[in-house]
Amino acid sequence: MIVVAGEALIDLVPRGAGALADLKPALGGGPYNTAVALGRLGSPTAFCSRTSHDAFGQALLDGLRRAGVDVSGVQRGGEPTTLAVATVGTDGSAAYSFYVDGTADRLFSMPAALPAGTRAVSFGTCSLVLEPGASAYEELMRSAAAQGVFTALDPNIRAGLIPDADAYRARFRGWLPSVSLLKLSEEDARWLGGTPREWLAAGPSAVVITHGGDGLTAYTRDGAEHSVPGEKVDVVDTIGAGDTVNAALLHGLAARDALSPEGLAGLGAEGWTRLLRFAARAAAVTCSRAGAEPPYASEVGEP
Repeated sequence: MIVVAGEALIDLVPRGAGALADLKPALGGGPYNTAVALGRLGSPTAFCSRTSHDAFGQALLDGLRRAGVDVSGVQRGGEPTTLAVATVGTDGSAAYSFYVDGTADRLFSMPAALPAGTRAVSFGTCSLVLEPGASAYEELMRSAAAQGVFTALDPNIRAGLIPDADAYRARFRGWLPSVSLLKLSEEDARWLGGTPREWLAAGPSAVVITHGGDGLTAYTRDGAEHSVPGEKVDVVDTIGAGDTVNAALLHGLAARDALSPEGLAGLGAEGWTRLLRFAARAAAVTCSRAGAEPPYASEVGEP
């Protein structure tokens, strides 16, 4: 079982140009997209979050169920669902503004236990910013790591939600001793400061950086770097692409029984190259269609 911990929200995606374009609601949130992608790829997956009892909250749970994701551990509340208004650039890139005050996912509390058979837990995005839930997710990360569970982190920075950038950067550095695999975009890396080697020295066994259409690079504790180019595709938008990379990496590592520091160390150049190519292939499929629509296993083959 791979557990994905974090927010589920509704993306409001414009269907035209300008500030008053019609908005289409879509299921989203970085952790949510990662869970759906894992389910579609065929990994046993559970979602750990808090969602609203409103219609949007129910639609989010239904989307997880359709992907085969276990939602039995999802907390519920009467507060409204978080909304994210997307703006899509001419190159397909997406920017967001958020409506988060008083929403259900912010009130997530530390669960009593992880699901039986949990092999990995994935964290990231808004859930590690917005209190009081952020502290509960942080506690879950530290608890999982202390139990020897593989932990993955994608900060997926949304700068507009972070009131004190320096405080968040310090908090990020404090998470690293509890992180097995750190994945982040070039943009996130620049915003956070530091280098892959500095982050590796603080705790993670591997760091993967995405370069948009130019591919991915993995940095490992032994000083190696492994890079693959991006897959060529006609980009509709990039919504959910990074979340698909997260899922593909975790799915591929699980398939190799490599969800451990020892497993990461044993991948070698060939293993990392195959894994990164699989992640690039999966992300390309997501970019080829509108919204966060990650691929099914039949569309990307074996990792």
